[in-house]
Amino acid sequence: MKIRIITIEREYGSGAPKIAERLADQIGWKLWDQLLTSEIARLAECDRTQVEEREERMDPLYYRLLKSVLRGSFEGSLNVHRLKLLDADSIFKLTQRVVHKAATEGNCVLVGRGSAFYLRGREDAFHVFLYAPNEDKLRRLVDGGMNRTEAAELINTVDQDRSDFIKKYFGQIWPDRHLYHLMINTHMGDEAVVQTIRNGIAILQNVTGS
Repeated sequence: MKIRIITIEREYGSGAPKIAERLADQIGWKLWDQLLTSEIARLAECDRTQVEEREERMDPLYYRLLKSVLRGSFEGSLNVHRLKLLDADSIFKLTQRVVHKAATEGNCVLVGRGSAFYLRGREDAFHVFLYAPNEDKLRRLVDGGMNRTEAAELINTVDQDRSDFIKKYFGQIWPDRHLYHLMINTHMGDEAVVQTIRNGIAILQNVTGS
């Protein structure tokens, strides 16, 4: 089976956005990173910043309480849909819809958002996980304009949010090493990572006779 889809899951701060962009540019495929967020926002009829604040994480406590109150009465249950709450459940369903649409079109690089888990089992998909030493992640984030204290906190909290999200909606451990074809330490440099991914795909296709 010819590879038509690449998913890139990542630790926060490991450099996945730039690596995915470089990869997509080199092979001429469509990049679904910020585009995923924009498409989810379009379908949810909301501002993309609202999606950015909620994707790949569980609902905050006040959201869970609000849904519980609304669904506790007959009248409230009718209003949940009308309110169009942008909760974890709705984002999960919209993301699934967008990811499968992108996969059907093919020739795409999808970054995070559980893409590898939505598409697990597809023979035309190649799954990659990117990680890095903490100091590398801190350096990348600080170089991007974030202060070191905030960066250190986000490195811990963002990945925990992703892990909780995957556990709830897919019943899997994040990252699940059995899912990925490659797990790469980005300390080797962005171009080296891109070439490793491309080489891995070529090797897999040679082995399978595609």
